[in-house]
Amino acid sequence: MFANRPLANATSQDQLIWKILFDRQTALLHKRAAPVFSQGLARLGMRREAIPDIAELSATVRAHTGWQLAPVGRPFEPAAFFELLAERQFPIVTRIRPMHAFDFSPQPDLFHDLFGHVPMLLDEGLADFLHVLGQAYRAQSVGSPAREQLWALYFFTAEFGLVQHEGKPLLYGAGLLSSAGEIHHCVNENTPRPVFDLATVLRTPVTGARYQNQYFVLPSWEQLSECVEELAGLLAGRFA
Repeated sequence: MFANRPLANATSQDQLIWKILFDRQTALLHKRAAPVFSQGLARLGMRREAIPDIAELSATVRAHTGWQLAPVGRPFEPAAFFELLAERQFPIVTRIRPMHAFDFSPQPDLFHDLFGHVPMLLDEGLADFLHVLGQAYRAQSVGSPAREQLWALYFFTAEFGLVQHEGKPLLYGAGLLSSAGEIHHCVNENTPRPVFDLATVLRTPVTGARYQNQYFVLPSWEQLSECVEELAGLLAGRFA
């Protein structure tokens, strides 16, 4: 069992918030989360009883996909964030959300990062996708429209993506996996969930401070690898 040592310096209030969020999200995600998430969560051995130790989680992720976790005090700007992705590092915000933000946290927090992102980093396909995304962003000049498009691609996959599995759209984006409010909004029958199309995603505006207007559904998990191939074209200067 991995990650059994609790996070150093976590208060009793932090631990209570983690426990409540963990219980609620695991219940909400039953039959709604993509198998890759559930498998990653099980491999990491995350428990409701204690916030896991970031260093232990990092060692496990590194053994699986070569990534490391980088604790930070607050969310990064996109340029610094993608720079870490290019180096196979994922920033983990060390502050957990307050109780009044249980349903929806407008900024990444400890629960969003550990519960939502880290299990997904055990998947080689997603890990490679994020690495190439970081390299692609780094290769673009400051102010380039391509950087905004790459941010949108990250946003509508790693943060708010769904994937078709056995005839059902299942959640794999961390912003969905870690937010009860976002889940309820996403699964509402009136919320658009179009099929993932790279050209459409690249020109879709990102809205980080409220629920999304739409969510894109990958036809299959393998399509992430196809995105990696297209991003390789971006690195070669063929991005349109």
